[in-house]
Amino acid sequence: MLSVLVGNIKGGCGKTTIATHLASSFAAMGLKTAIADCDRQRSSLNWLKRRADSAPAISGLDWSKDLGDAPKGLDRLIIDAPAAMHHKDVEDLINIADAVVVPVLPGAFDQDATAHFLKKLSGVKAVRKNKRSVAIIGNRLRLGAKATDQLDVFFSSLGFPVVARLRDSQIYPAVAALGSSVLEAKDRRARDYAAEWAPLLELLARLD
Repeated sequence: MLSVLVGNIKGGCGKTTIATHLASSFAAMGLKTAIADCDRQRSSLNWLKRRADSAPAISGLDWSKDLGDAPKGLDRLIIDAPAAMHHKDVEDLINIADAVVVPVLPGAFDQDATAHFLKKLSGVKAVRKNKRSVAIIGNRLRLGAKATDQLDVFFSSLGFPVVARLRDSQIYPAVAALGSSVLEAKDRRARDYAAEWAPLLELLARLD
């Protein structure tokens, strides 16, 4: 089983969007997939409730109070981490993950919080010894915006690879309202945005 943790200590950075998109991509491949929702808002679990019966099946695990056990026979486990994580929470989640995906938005507050989270990650033995892959995702980017340009400068100082850059678009809340993703939508506009996910999906495929 491949386990992917999606986390950052900054709320509102798009963790659930990343988690649900990864889950929908794996499920579409015919892989037995589950999302473990660690946030008290249970956004990933609510997304699953809106999912069409005809869509590829994804199991939901409520880990909002305590970390549970993944069901036997899973091929992929996506962990949607809570925003407020202490060092022990980070360690516990990383211990059950093969990869850590960290979304970051443009803006000083988000960059400061992400830098703090990455410092926490660097202190975890499994990450320090390169036993866990860490991937940075630039999220909700607006091409040509000053904040996006400043984010590129921030990226260069991280010490972790920037794997994908995802543009801001109203298509994301539209597909979320359907319990779906741009990776499943069939229209041409969705396919244009779906292409931006390819580098992250390719990285995770290499870990299997």
